[in-house]
Amino acid sequence: MNTNIQSILKNLGIDSLNPSWSTGQHWGQPDTNSKKGSFSPVDGEQIAGFTPASQEDYDQVIKTAEAAFLEWRKVPAPKRGEVVRQLGEELRKHKEDLGKLVSYEMGKSLQEGLGEVQEMIDICDFAVGLSRQLYGLSMHSERPLHRMYEQWHPLGIVGIISAFNFPVAVWSWNSAIAWVCGDVCVWKPSSKTPLCAVACQKIIAKVFKANGVPEGVSCLILGNAAGDRMNQDPRIPLVSFTGSTRVGRMVSSAVASRFGKTILELGGNNAIIISEHADLDMSLIGCVFGAVGTAGQRCTSTRRLIIHESVYDAFTQKLVNAYQQLSIGNPLDEKNHVGPLIDQDAVKTYLEAIEKCKTEGGKFLVEGGVLSGTGYESGCYVKPCIAEVKPEFKIVHEETFAPILYVMKYTTLDEAIAIQNSVPQGLSSAIMTLNLREAERFLSAEGSDCGIANVNIGTSGAEIGGAFGGEKETGGGRESGSDAWKAYMRRQTNTINYSNQLPLAQGIKFDL
Repeated sequence: MNTNIQSILKNLGIDSLNPSWSTGQHWGQPDTNSKKGSFSPVDGEQIAGFTPASQEDYDQVIKTAEAAFLEWRKVPAPKRGEVVRQLGEELRKHKEDLGKLVSYEMGKSLQEGLGEVQEMIDICDFAVGLSRQLYGLSMHSERPLHRMYEQWHPLGIVGIISAFNFPVAVWSWNSAIAWVCGDVCVWKPSSKTPLCAVACQKIIAKVFKANGVPEGVSCLILGNAAGDRMNQDPRIPLVSFTGSTRVGRMVSSAVASRFGKTILELGGNNAIIISEHADLDMSLIGCVFGAVGTAGQRCTSTRRLIIHESVYDAFTQKLVNAYQQLSIGNPLDEKNHVGPLIDQDAVKTYLEAIEKCKTEGGKFLVEGGVLSGTGYESGCYVKPCIAEVKPEFKIVHEETFAPILYVMKYTTLDEAIAIQNSVPQGLSSAIMTLNLREAERFLSAEGSDCGIANVNIGTSGAEIGGAFGGEKETGGGRESGSDAWKAYMRRQTNTINYSNQLPLAQGIKFDL
C-alpha cells in the first residue's frame, strides 16, 4: 500500500492491519485475507479487508443504540448542539488527511475530497444553530381557556445507508441533524468505501467520549447484509438511503411494509438548458465540471445539455475544445481534472452505455474509451465523452454513473422544458440565460419539475443551507438544510385546558 496513505491512516487513528480499529462504536472485523474490503480505484491496491458484521453483531448494535437513545433524548437540544459544534472543530483538524483518504479510497479529485470534508464541517455549523430552533407552532383553540401548540420529539434510531460517491458528506448531512434532534444513528456505509467511515468514527469518538455521550449514539456497521436488516427492522423508525433507484424501490417497499419512514435520495439525470441568451463562456465552466467532476459519479452530475439551435454549433465546439484539455489521472495530483471510476463494474456500465447510444444512432463528438498503461493500472480510468443524441433515445432517459454527456438541440423554451422534464428522474436542473423572463419561467410551476432548479449555475453540487433532494424516481426525500430536520422528528399536537370546565370541540354537548 502507498506509504503516504499509510501515514494518513495513522494520522486518522487507523491501522488497517490492527483489529483494534473495529472496537468501540464499530462492528465488523478487519481481515487482510478477505476479498471484501476497500480497493482504491486510483491504483487498484487493497487498502484493507474486512469480514461483514454478523447477525449477532447487528443485534448488539441495535441494543446499544436503543439504550443510548433513552439517555441522549434527555440531553437539552442546545447541549446536543454543543457536542456537534465540537465535532465540527475536530473535523477541521483532520480535514486534510480525511480529504486525502476520501480522494484515494473513492477516486475523486483531492479538491473534491477536501470539499466533501468541508461540507461536513458546514453541516455541523448549521446544526449548532438548528439546535436552538426546533420550533413548533402555537395555535388558537376554539374552546375558551384552552391553549394549543405543537412540538417535535426525536424519533429514536435513524438508519443511514450511504453511497460510495460521497462516502462521508451525506452521512454527516443526516447524522448532524439527527443528533441535535435527539436521535441516535446507525450507519451502514458503502462496502466500496468503508475506511472513510471508520475514520469518521475515530474522529467523533474522541469528542463523544470527552463529553460523556452514551456509547451507541453513533454506530457503524459494515457489510451489505446489515442494510437489509435495517430496512426490515421495526426498531428503526427512519431509514435514510442514498443510492440507485433500483435499490431504492426495494428499500421503500421494505420500510413501508412495517410503517417506517424513509428519506430516499436516488437517481439523477440532470440537464442544463443553454439559452440563446446565455453567457456561453460562463456556461462552459458549469457544464464541463458538472459532466466530468467526480468522473460523472455524482447524483447531481450533468448528463444532458439542451442547447438552443442558434448557439448549438458554437457551444458544442467550445465543449469539444475544453474536453481536449482535460487531464486524466491520479486524483491526488491537483493537476488532474478527472480521476477513475469506482471499480471495474462501473467501467463495464460505462462501455455498455456508449454501445447503446451508438446503436440508437448517437454520434460521438468526443469518443470514449478505457485508458491503459503507466498510471492507469487499476483499469478504472475512462475518457469523458460527448454524444450528439435525440431526446427520445432510451439511453438518454437512463442514469449512467459515468462521464458521458448527451447534447441535443431545441427551438423554443417550452420545448426545452419539456425535454428537461421528460426523464423519470427529477433531482437537479439548470438554465443558462441572461433573459429574466426565461429564468423566471424555468423556476415557475410550469418550468423544471426537479427538486433543485438553478439559474446560471450548473446542476452539480448543492449548499447545505437548502433542503437537498428530488422528485419522481429520485425519491422525494430531503436532507441537510431548510426544514429537512422535521423528517428526523415526530410531530405532536398538544392542548392544555386551564379552565375549571371540560367543553368539547365543535360545541358538542355530552351531559352525564
